[in-house]
Amino acid sequence: MCTLKALMKVNTIFFSFCLVILSLNQLLAQDPIYSQFYNSPLELNPAFAGNSYAPTFALNYRNQWPAINNVYETYSASYDQSLRKYNSGIGLVLFSDNQGDGALKTIKISGIYSYQLKIQDDLRLKIGLEASAINSRIDWNKFSFPDQIDAEFGATSPGGIPFPTQEMQPSGLGKTYLDLSTGILLYNPLFYAGIALKHVNSPDDSFIDGGENFAGLPFRFSMHGGVQINLDRGNKKDRGSFITPNVLFVKQADFAQLNVGAYTGIKRFFLGGWYRHAWGNPDALIFSAGVRTGVFKIGYSFDYTVSELSVNTGGSHEIGILINLESVVTKPSELNDCLKLFR
Repeated sequence: MCTLKALMKVNTIFFSFCLVILSLNQLLAQDPIYSQFYNSPLELNPAFAGNSYAPTFALNYRNQWPAINNVYETYSASYDQSLRKYNSGIGLVLFSDNQGDGALKTIKISGIYSYQLKIQDDLRLKIGLEASAINSRIDWNKFSFPDQIDAEFGATSPGGIPFPTQEMQPSGLGKTYLDLSTGILLYNPLFYAGIALKHVNSPDDSFIDGGENFAGLPFRFSMHGGVQINLDRGNKKDRGSFITPNVLFVKQADFAQLNVGAYTGIKRFFLGGWYRHAWGNPDALIFSAGVRTGVFKIGYSFDYTVSELSVNTGGSHEIGILINLESVVTKPSELNDCLKLFR
């Protein structure tokens, strides 16, 4: 259990971390970001690779604003594990994002490597590197142009056939490019704090020549941290109960978001609640719940939109599944860190 002195020290670190985040510029995120970031840690920070000793598999699905014709759908699958002999971790991520009901589709495959350094006692520092191949493609058939809009029927005939357009389909509706990212993670049994830098090479993701003013895919900076308060010592079967207050800040170009909330694990069950603020306006309240049984951890979350879009979006739904094999090869005493949230 945490001593009172140690917990006060960790809380000081945690809230200082929050103040640093709040002092940054007011901006909003562009990359798809899971509300269940704890069930998709490799998307959050490559330094999380090898967080579990044994192989871990994750499946994630997000449907954002389903009432607006499935405007944003995101899927991902990942694998990672620790290479204890080499103080390293490896990971692989497959990621797909559909925007505008499939008008713009992005597929990414990423390879990840992390290395762990022992700072002192239980304090560890991990450094992660990620290299991704990304393909983005536009579906020309999803677009409607002014010359094919009929005043009575819209863009399609009563039989469902689109009216013709004089617009010529351009070449180069697909783009493939290399994307590089990195991150660091500092943790001990009481707290974790990390920084991730995405798109550090600012890859050219444009479908046409952007000209001299085009700077490439916007650099993304994120900070995340939390403390773990153990509610009991637990046992080999359930590994105890705990609560983890945490914060996530993401900044990309002229956009940013701040998530503040907490995650609670009670034996086999977990609950979570967060408030997400998009700089300039409140964005959403996030509620999550799930269960851990055997090697499986299954969670569902709902984003209740509190901005002006709340009436029309239908919120956002997310499902996260973790298959963590460490419970069959390790003992709870071996997992002496503050990362239960991510397992």
